[in-house]
Amino acid sequence: MLSINAQERGFALEAARSALTMFLARGVLPKLRTRSPSLLQLRGSFVTLRRRDTGELRGCRGECHPLRALIESVVQQTICSATDDARFPPVTDKEVDRLTIRISALTPLQRIQPGTIVLGRHGLVIVKGRRSGLLLPEVPAHFGLRTADEFLDAIYRKAQLGPRNMTDDDVELYSFETEAWDDDESSDLSGLMKTDPESID
Repeated sequence: MLSINAQERGFALEAARSALTMFLARGVLPKLRTRSPSLLQLRGSFVTLRRRDTGELRGCRGECHPLRALIESVVQQTICSATDDARFPPVTDKEVDRLTIRISALTPLQRIQPGTIVLGRHGLVIVKGRRSGLLLPEVPAHFGLRTADEFLDAIYRKAQLGPRNMTDDDVELYSFETEAWDDDESSDLSGLMKTDPESID
């Protein structure tokens, strides 16, 4: 899996913000052109929107499976975070400049045993029947979870599975890692890629 350098991260942030602005204003998405193998590789992503002044969550959506090119996944999940997070009303075009954008590019899911979870490194996905839940690697630090057991309790609550019981045969636990960055990072974008303000093919 190819890592994402600073210039590519800056482009992805710029593409996400431009796409969100254009979609909310005109209902269309920019056509993205890139030669970057890192941004064209198939990879899942999550996008988190927060209020710049308070840090309050404004939306978070993503896909954990590598269904499309990373840059396309980032653009799609940015729009979904703003318009399709059931916990919040849709973002308006006037809010965009007041929001921070955080992108998390995911590694493929792998089965994991509870005893091998590393806080801050692993995100978790749990599946039991029709219920499932996902928590990103930064969740323990953000919510003060100090042990793997507390992280497991949290993923059980996220999936609405009731009390944790890892002896259940029908519980599947997966881990993933992320490359994550946000608006605090900057880079020189000149000459690497171009955007065309038309709908994505």
